[in-house]
Amino acid sequence: MQSYQATLHLQSAFATPLKGDTLFGQLCWALRNRFGEDRLTELLAGYTQGQPFAVVADALPQGWLPLPKLPGSHYDPIEGADRKALKKRAWLAEDDVTQPLRRWLSHAKSAADIAGKSDSLGHTRSQPHNTINRQTNTTGENGFAPFSIEQQWFVPGLAWTLYLLLDENRLSADDCRLCLTDIGQIGFGRDASIGLGKFALSDFAQTTLPGQTGANACLTLAPCAPQGLGFDGNNSFYQLFTRFGRHGDIAVHSQGKPFKNPVLLAQTAALFATPPPASGFIGQGLGGVGQLSKTLAATVHQGYAPVIATKLDTQD
Repeated sequence: MQSYQATLHLQSAFATPLKGDTLFGQLCWALRNRFGEDRLTELLAGYTQGQPFAVVADALPQGWLPLPKLPGSHYDPIEGADRKALKKRAWLAEDDVTQPLRRWLSHAKSAADIAGKSDSLGHTRSQPHNTINRQTNTTGENGFAPFSIEQQWFVPGLAWTLYLLLDENRLSADDCRLCLTDIGQIGFGRDASIGLGKFALSDFAQTTLPGQTGANACLTLAPCAPQGLGFDGNNSFYQLFTRFGRHGDIAVHSQGKPFKNPVLLAQTAALFATPPPASGFIGQGLGGVGQLSKTLAATVHQGYAPVIATKLDTQD
């Protein structure tokens, strides 16, 4: 698969994090809306058999990669450093990837370090809402029912990088770029209908993911599903989370059942002790044949992730 790099310029607040698996889901809807359901069905053929047409990474601050959460013994000690300050070091400059992994922590920066004058990449704010009956334009029989939605406002002017892997024999770069542009104009994720999730796309071009020579491990750039793939458990490090997904686009209104079955994933920045594959990704496609959704039996979930080739000092 060919790797691509796009630059995102965020133009509004976001109510849904720009995670690779969620971005892939919205890419599927954008493909369906622009090219038709038959085209999407064709692209998804073989998806759960290790043949994805696209693998999407998380959006990352431009020029930075996530630092893997490794035990301290895998990093060189930093004398005099504050333990709490070290925990905040979460980002590694792409130029420093070629450094030995043991030195990564000493080169890593916190979100505050790369956000300029701000002390973080963004701020979360609560936006009050109220349930409205659209037929009567009132709050309904139960009266005033306020609730809040968390919105993320990112540092103005900060550009974000989106890495993708494409099977160009199935989905061209031009078609992919069109669909990503559609997503940015319509809005990504929750509350797109009221102006959230807007971004502009630029610099969509082929690239080569950074990496190390002599690599024996993979650093993931999106959530993935490593279950049953035979990775070396003694030398793999990851944080688990449960994705409680829900349908997007028109499927939100289908049969009153927008929610999917939950899936267990390894969080972004996992490090798996397995030789980096030539494909550039690891993981597996989830779902199909009604496994994830009773509303849309063909529903799949991206359990693949683009990876950075990494050389890890393995332990027996």
